Amino acid sequence: MKQAKVAIVTGAGQGIGLEIARSLCVAGSHVILNDLEQSLTEEAVSSLSQEAKGRVIGCSGDSAKPELIQEMMDLAIREFGTVDQVVANAGITLFGSFLDYSMEDFQEVMRVNQLGTFLLTQAAARIMKSQPKGGSILFTSSVTGHQSHENLAAYAMSKAAVEMLAKNLVLELAPFGIRINAIAPGATLTERTTSDPDYAATWSRLTPLGKAAEAKDIAEAAYFLLSDAARHITGQTLIVDGGWTAISPSPYD
Repeated sequence: MKQAKVAIVTGAGQGIGLEIARSLCVAGSHVILNDLEQSLTEEAVSSLSQEAKGRVIGCSGDSAKPELIQEMMDLAIREFGTVDQVVANAGITLFGSFLDYSMEDFQEVMRVNQLGTFLLTQAAARIMKSQPKGGSILFTSSVTGHQSHENLAAYAMSKAAVEMLAKNLVLELAPFGIRINAIAPGATLTERTTSDPDYAATWSRLTPLGKAAEAKDIAEAAYFLLSDAARHITGQTLIVDGGWTAISPSPYD
């Protein structure tokens, strides 16, 4: 019988992270599910446990903090003995005009989006390099790392940075059988974005395929990159945006 893979997914209490965790659970992976908010973590674990083929364990907290990262690694090893798939999905978006953007907001975006991704990857790779089968790591980036979007200079900078991290780490991690890729979602319908009543209509108009993505659309692409079907793919970023970056119309026009 094929051994189940063990996955860690951060920022998975709702939205894209939750759907990525769901795709892994349904495929048979055991999942350590993280979200900053304990209530979202508990709700997600309860929901996924009803359809998961493997086990789902919650680990709530700030995924950019080294102590929490180590807690997730220790939990995976203690419960399952391995770490096979890691998704650095946790991130924050703080909008603001470049000329007025505060140092505090800038530092927080970089702490969560860049430092958190870096430290999570480092901790996972230290485990994966000693495994004969290596492992697969995925970053959640954004189309804003490829095309300009007003009031998102810091966020865009952080997402372009993690894509470069994925490419750069090929040099150091490929020899251990560790693959590392990124996925760059475009406009996606989630609990956060649909709080704007105009979001779906606006992005349906701006997206060449005629609609914003659903979280499942992103999750299915993410699952491919994490799976053995992508065993010869590393250092790449897959854009899932319905064609938006091909023409890049602004929602503010």
